Amino acid sequence: MMASQTSSALVLGRGLTSHSTRLSQHQLHSLASSGVVIRRYFSAKPSRNHTNHDRERVVILGSGWAGYAVARNLDKTKFEPIVVSPRSYFVFTPLLASTAVGTLEFRTILEPIRRIPGIGFCQGWAEDIDFSNKTVRVESNAADDPASKTVVPADPIGPPGRVPKVKGEFFDISYDKLVIACGAYSQTFGIEGVREHAHFLRDIGDARRLRLRVLSLFEQCAIPENDNNTQPHLTDDDKRTLLHFAIVGGGPTGIEYAAELHDLIYDDLAKIYPRLMQFVSITVYDVAPKVLPMFDQALANYAMNTFARQGISVKTQHHLERIRPADGHLGNEHGALRIKIREYGPDNEVGAGVVVWSTGLMANPLIQKLASKEFALPATHSTYPSPVDAPLPIRKLSRDPRTGSLLTDSFLRAQYHTPSTNSDHQKKTTPQALEDVFVIGDCSQIIPSSSPTNSSISAVGTLPKTAQVASQQALHLSKTLNKNQVGIKPFTFRNWGTMTYLGSWKAIHQSSADELKGWVAWVLWRGAYLTKSMSVRNKLLVPVYWVVSWLFGRGISRF
Repeated sequence: MMASQTSSALVLGRGLTSHSTRLSQHQLHSLASSGVVIRRYFSAKPSRNHTNHDRERVVILGSGWAGYAVARNLDKTKFEPIVVSPRSYFVFTPLLASTAVGTLEFRTILEPIRRIPGIGFCQGWAEDIDFSNKTVRVESNAADDPASKTVVPADPIGPPGRVPKVKGEFFDISYDKLVIACGAYSQTFGIEGVREHAHFLRDIGDARRLRLRVLSLFEQCAIPENDNNTQPHLTDDDKRTLLHFAIVGGGPTGIEYAAELHDLIYDDLAKIYPRLMQFVSITVYDVAPKVLPMFDQALANYAMNTFARQGISVKTQHHLERIRPADGHLGNEHGALRIKIREYGPDNEVGAGVVVWSTGLMANPLIQKLASKEFALPATHSTYPSPVDAPLPIRKLSRDPRTGSLLTDSFLRAQYHTPSTNSDHQKKTTPQALEDVFVIGDCSQIIPSSSPTNSSISAVGTLPKTAQVASQQALHLSKTLNKNQVGIKPFTFRNWGTMTYLGSWKAIHQSSADELKGWVAWVLWRGAYLTKSMSVRNKLLVPVYWVVSWLFGRGISRF
């Protein structure tokens, strides 16, 4: 066992396993009573003397599509998976918009991490990684509110994505293999007010806040006039502002939320607030010439025509430049917002009760930190240098300059290079694979290689940041680890198609085999998402809530 003492603190770290040498309880009590602080880390270097079998420890950073799928599919007889994530659940994101309007309840799209048999879980933020000693530095998040912040603070202090608080307890977790699947954060492009005033839709907390806000706006606008027949609390123009729902981003997330919101308003809320329907408007803003750029022009036009018939306005080639609170009582008491659109001129602003932001992703700050740090590796990654070893070359992880993602080879292994003071020489350096470290999901980018052999497989290096890609990468990595075939079979992505819900029981679907639209595509949309739900429990709950919502209406209670 290794022990190091700094000031008055004795840190007991690597080697504290069930088969390692331990201090007796009497020794520990004596040390504690003498004023020495003892910190026992969550884990240390994995022991190789297990009772039943020798399992390698696989630490998985993240509980999204990539991390959750790896944890589920790893062979627990060969590996000891430990998931590190600030949230204790997996979110089935394709149905997140449905929970934001009450079609489904939140638990129907959540999968608790601790229900996966045979895994360890630690709720915390990965702060840093020591690639030389194979340890991950973690800050505990168990005492905080569940992680649902999906935007990096303007001036991050401590872990990204949450309001800075007093630091949690730090500990180290060692690994034999490391899977970095910590995802990405919402991209705000530095636009004023987006971080502070917009709503996002990437986690269950986002959906809950958005659902409460929409219902609150209708309740505020339904407040009756004063009994003494004086000026009403809210004018008609005020109600038009509060009941204007602005969605920024014409991708699948923004389009599907606009469609789900339309269904909630006109299928359910119209019966409860009939007098308010004249003030309701939904607008989708996008900087691109068309919405849904992943679909061909015909299907994109069908989507826009469907929205037009439903009264949803789509504004392409519109650039949002600022979001700020509205002036007077609308902003102070009701939370109304003012949106500045470049195309409307410098002095014109649009009022809105809600702004939903779904415009893209940015690199996780942990990825930025890892890409900027230098580290030393021994000649072989499986051994550690002794104190008398000569200095080792300094390495840096390779990073895609456009997306900020970590680069991997076609086997999903992290790539590193040797920095050089000579920039020309550095550009010519060939990246090498960092053994036992894998990067998958939204935080990864595969180094381009040769073209695919058939049209149904996309060329690596240009893969979209979607759940489909992340889950396929996770399944491929799990299989190769289970079969001990890392470095033998490269990852190839098979595109099973793209689909988007348009509201009123209509959808569009596009794949290499066919293109569908309307009710048939809607049936396929629901069927595909139902079959992809992870647990048997949710595969039963989802259709039950679909039927309940159809028969009795969506949930409109605020709680």
